[in-house]
Amino acid sequence: MMKKLTISLFLFLAGFCSNSLFGQAKKPTLMILPSDNWCNQRYFITEYENQGTIVKVPDYKLAFQEDVEIGLVITKIGSLMAERGFPLKDAEQELKNIELSNAEISVTTSKTSGSSIAESPLDKLKNRSKADILIQVWWKVNKSEKGKSVTFSLEAFDTYTSKQIASSGGTGKPSKTDAVPVLLESAVHENIGTFLSQLQQHFNDMFENGREIVLSLKRWENCNIHFNDVIEGKELANIIDDWMRNNCYKGIYSTIESTDDNIRFEQVRIPIYDKNNKPIDARQFAIGLENLLQNVLNLKVKLITRGLGEAILIIGEK
Repeated sequence: MMKKLTISLFLFLAGFCSNSLFGQAKKPTLMILPSDNWCNQRYFITEYENQGTIVKVPDYKLAFQEDVEIGLVITKIGSLMAERGFPLKDAEQELKNIELSNAEISVTTSKTSGSSIAESPLDKLKNRSKADILIQVWWKVNKSEKGKSVTFSLEAFDTYTSKQIASSGGTGKPSKTDAVPVLLESAVHENIGTFLSQLQQHFNDMFENGREIVLSLKRWENCNIHFNDVIEGKELANIIDDWMRNNCYKGIYSTIESTDDNIRFEQVRIPIYDKNNKPIDARQFAIGLENLLQNVLNLKVKLITRGLGEAILIIGEK
């Protein structure tokens, strides 16, 4: 009986604290990077190994080092965003910080099975910068008798879900100047209204309904606990569901899969910031459930993440 009361109290207090912190949220931050297509056209590409598969990704460090325009272009667009109240993270500086700290691609491995999960260079940048929105910019220069113009596109992605949340594009008026950043600034300035409106709609939804993440639970093959097993008179899956109901912001989440071996929650809404105004990501949110499983239910749990927006809890061992 005492253990049941402990579980109920843990669920209630955790939910109360999580929801009360959301009112202290600040405006999300942005980070601007060249688009994948722009990097590919200029051969700023690198490779990394993801569980035996070679994956090609943009080499942002090389782009900032060798391209004379990208830094100025990002600065120009960033100034337009800042003027309209959208704070900006410096992607080039974040890349330097990663290099200075000698960070390497993180690989988490099970002590028994050897299974692993790799983190891409872009995920590493997202994790370090903690920017809420990633804006990718692409452009090309057009020439005509009236002068030069720039055709551009801007695409904004939620760094937690990788969902596109805003896009804009257009072509600026011809000008006699050869400065690409100036041409691009002019073109973006003429077309940025709709883009900012879409960003604001996404921000409004985040503040109204919380940030969206994905949370999954699995079990190791040698684990003798299943999610339909009864612990202290209640199925483990139902205990987990109660925790989600009490801790998701406004109780918003969707159960996509629930079997003896796997549970998957999507469209999980969590607060943006904690009581210290620090961003909350999927890992930090999942730690609360990990504490319940380990400290209250006495289960061994391994927590791994994919980027900022997906956490996986595996029961049975570390």
